[in-house]
Amino acid sequence: MRDDIRKNFASDNVTPACPAVMQAIADANVGNVPSYGHDTLSLTLNQRFGEVFGAEVAVFPVATGTATNSLALSAMVPPYGAVLCDQSAHINTEEGGAPEFFTQGAKLIGIPSPEGRMDPQALPPVLQHNREKGVLAPPFAALSLTQATEWGTTYPCKTITQLASIAHEYGLTVHMDGSRLGNAIAFLDCTPAETTWQAGIDVLSFGGTKAGAMAAEAIIFFLNERTRPMVASMAHRIKRSGHSWSKQRFLAAQLLALIDNDVWLENCRHANIMCQRLLHGLHKHPAAHLPFATESNEIFVVLPEPQLDSLREEGYQFYTYPTPQGVPGKLVRFVTSFYTRPEDVDALLTSLVS
Repeated sequence: MRDDIRKNFASDNVTPACPAVMQAIADANVGNVPSYGHDTLSLTLNQRFGEVFGAEVAVFPVATGTATNSLALSAMVPPYGAVLCDQSAHINTEEGGAPEFFTQGAKLIGIPSPEGRMDPQALPPVLQHNREKGVLAPPFAALSLTQATEWGTTYPCKTITQLASIAHEYGLTVHMDGSRLGNAIAFLDCTPAETTWQAGIDVLSFGGTKAGAMAAEAIIFFLNERTRPMVASMAHRIKRSGHSWSKQRFLAAQLLALIDNDVWLENCRHANIMCQRLLHGLHKHPAAHLPFATESNEIFVVLPEPQLDSLREEGYQFYTYPTPQGVPGKLVRFVTSFYTRPEDVDALLTSLVS
């Protein structure tokens, strides 16, 4: 086997920043410019993202996905309120309590759903029961959807529309965790608008890091009667939380480099293609069991433990998860990225069958 094979399939966070982002950072690293978002690059974010999404937006760059989700929800939910999400949602299982911390105590309530996608039919009973409890339960103030989901599946735009419509009917605003939004768009072959504000999303956590940035995410408010009051407090929330960058031009530069010429979508499209290449090979593996559809750049597969041990001995890296009941083997996740090459996928498949 070649000694330059890239064997880390644990996450799309393990990659270098993409060339366009690194060039943008270097280009921005010249001269003295106004700080705290008053530089020329930062001042173009609203216009440029507005062009990408075809809507009037307010954009707030942040360095981490956890801060992006948590700060967005802090503007949407009061401390005595609650966020309704899927049981597997990242905000519910992987954020270390940050959403509760940033909202100053709001409760996250997750409901189970197949493949990480909330069922529109499941919402009304939950929302109605919450309303009937009155002061005995924290009132739902926001619905949070993950696109693509934690299990690598995606929401069809029609389903998002149904979910958002129900949430709005009950007085909730709708948040989307879009850490892998570009992968979902590439799979669905839709526009950024169709899977966000046109489907009823009010606030988006735009994922830049997994799409090729060094460290750049963005809170995007699609301006409407529900979100305009939230925007006024965001600068204060970001500053109070310690996420106000003095040299914000370097955040803005990364985000602009990603959306310029659709670099983020091309990066995510390539990641998806590599994932499908891996999926095609796994379908030929006699012992592989794939419990979820593969609709982004993540594959979840159950494989015999001896084979997984052998992969680790060869230097491969991946995450393990609780295995579905009654299925022999171990559930693992392989993630591809813009940095994954065909030869990396083929080498992994060769190791699996050898």
